[in-house]
Amino acid sequence: MLQNLHTHTRFSDGSDEPVVYVQEAIRKGFSSIGFSDHSPLPFENTFALRHDLVENYCKSILSLKTTQKEIEIFLGMEVDFIKGLGYSPRYFLDKYSLDYFIGSVHLVRNPEVDALWFIDGPVRKTFDDGLAAVFQSDGRKGVTAYYQQIQEMITHHKPDIIGHLDKVKMHNHDRFFSENDSWYIALIDETLEMIRDAGCVVEVNTRGVYKNRSATFFPGPAILKKINTMKIPVTISSDAHKPHEISLLFDDARKLLKELGFTVTMVRKGSDWCESPVNF
Repeated sequence: MLQNLHTHTRFSDGSDEPVVYVQEAIRKGFSSIGFSDHSPLPFENTFALRHDLVENYCKSILSLKTTQKEIEIFLGMEVDFIKGLGYSPRYFLDKYSLDYFIGSVHLVRNPEVDALWFIDGPVRKTFDDGLAAVFQSDGRKGVTAYYQQIQEMITHHKPDIIGHLDKVKMHNHDRFFSENDSWYIALIDETLEMIRDAGCVVEVNTRGVYKNRSATFFPGPAILKKINTMKIPVTISSDAHKPHEISLLFDDARKLLKELGFTVTMVRKGSDWCESPVNF
């Protein structure tokens, strides 16, 4: 069963109208597609929905639900969690009747200096300069703040889906920290325990690999192996920003999951999660 729940349109930082993604999903044999444009943020930025466009975004997806009968369509949002800033996911869930939300961290806050470290984007220098300015190039301090922010998001908001769990590694390439460091592994273990207890689904996000920004998916094989052992459910997503990206590396992801011992992934059907066999 083909499904992608992490999709960005021209309403935030994607390239096209939602209907173009729907047409591509139908062409590729998808059973469903979910839209998850970035939630508004209370400061100027280049990637999130503007608050005055949220209504139009939701109406656009809801209209497609009624007109596109060949495929099931879900209205979601990727809600950026920033400690002490932004909007509560509950605000969007209640006001716009979202089917689900993805909880993600792209901007890491250091309350000591009241500044944000942007870990995402195509430019490694942005990552490096931000770590220097906000955490004095201290990789351990910055990464600890990143995972603590995710942990707080889980505790207070219990996202339906945890977005690109270890994305903080994307521009690192073993320069500021190692994923084999004992303190890093301890942070992962703490976070996974909280995810399991909260009942969240972890996405296997393929975007870092197909954009040539990461050697492994988010999360990587070592974390996925733990996720399987802990029986935490996973779903595959491409974090598509263009229509042709909606299924990129899905076969690779399924192959990896099968090698690691997974037998099923989770897909959304109606208001529930259902198991889908890992096939490739």
